[in-house]
Amino acid sequence: MPRTRRSRSLQLAAVATGTVLLAAATGCNAASKDDSSSAGAKSGGKSFTLVTPDPVGQNQFLKLAVDGVKAAAKTHDGTQKVYQSSDSASQQQNVQAAVDAAPDVIVLVGFEFADLVAQQAEAHPKQQFLVVDACTEKTFKNVSCAVFREHEGVYLAGAEAGLLSESGKVGAVDVLDTPQFRRYSDPFAAGAEKVAPKTTASTRFVGGQSPFDDSARAKEQANSLLAKGADHIMAAAAAGNYGVFEAAQAKKAYAYGVDVNQCTAAPGTVVDNVIKKTDVAVQEGIEQVLGGKAGKTVSYGLKEGGISLTGLEDGVKSSKCVIADHEDVLKKVEALRDQIVSGELTVDDPAAK
Repeated sequence: MPRTRRSRSLQLAAVATGTVLLAAATGCNAASKDDSSSAGAKSGGKSFTLVTPDPVGQNQFLKLAVDGVKAAAKTHDGTQKVYQSSDSASQQQNVQAAVDAAPDVIVLVGFEFADLVAQQAEAHPKQQFLVVDACTEKTFKNVSCAVFREHEGVYLAGAEAGLLSESGKVGAVDVLDTPQFRRYSDPFAAGAEKVAPKTTASTRFVGGQSPFDDSARAKEQANSLLAKGADHIMAAAAAGNYGVFEAAQAKKAYAYGVDVNQCTAAPGTVVDNVIKKTDVAVQEGIEQVLGGKAGKTVSYGLKEGGISLTGLEDGVKSSKCVIADHEDVLKKVEALRDQIVSGELTVDDPAAK
């Protein structure tokens, strides 16, 4: 899965309302259970458990997943629990704990859980699983999957960059050089070149020991692009987006965020954001399972409303995004979006090659 789910929100609003209890499991690789069971759940209500691959913290992708599970619990007068993992050992512990509790649906976010779910699904055929942003290699009747076509939104962000760039050079700072992560860089270049054929594009990768949490390395890579003339940069560096924004702001250049509206972190610098609606995927996935349509994979892109841009959503005027001042650009991007939705325009998926 595209690991931009690790992108930390630069907004500091808390996810949970009400009382949140954190209980640490024993052992040096302790798992954390966020026991946010809905108070006052009616007898016979449904129960849902979310297992995350990392601590939720300021990770907006995971915060939205929590919101989705909470909304499902409220809809079904039920309860929900969130198990936050910190490493592979705690991921295994949390999945086992979730299975032992036997809720109506266990929701897991990320490719880290694919093998674990396959094992548990086979051992517990009556337990329903929903995997978000990934799927098992083998198909199981009790495993449903929700995946995203991020490359469609990134393509539109690239088109904005192509239309707005003064230097004719754009770039992207990506976490790792793999097909999945290139969904946040290759389509950005393709979108820019679609609207401005003479545009040149470059990509730099964070890499290192902590590619998802290294703001300093991300900033360094952004500065490398800026030094070569890029004036619009796609920031797909997870927590490192902080560094990309800082580099762009210092050079009076522009950047693009992911997952949520990150324009508020650097007003005047962040042009737009590729929105990834994890909460929608979780809520709809749970409804499909409860509705007897388990065992299927649903892909969310522009057409399904799972992927979008802040500039194409309601409230763009108050978003603090630079794109709000360029209605002419938005009209052209809307036209491209409509072509993608209708099937007239197909965006190449790096992960499918």
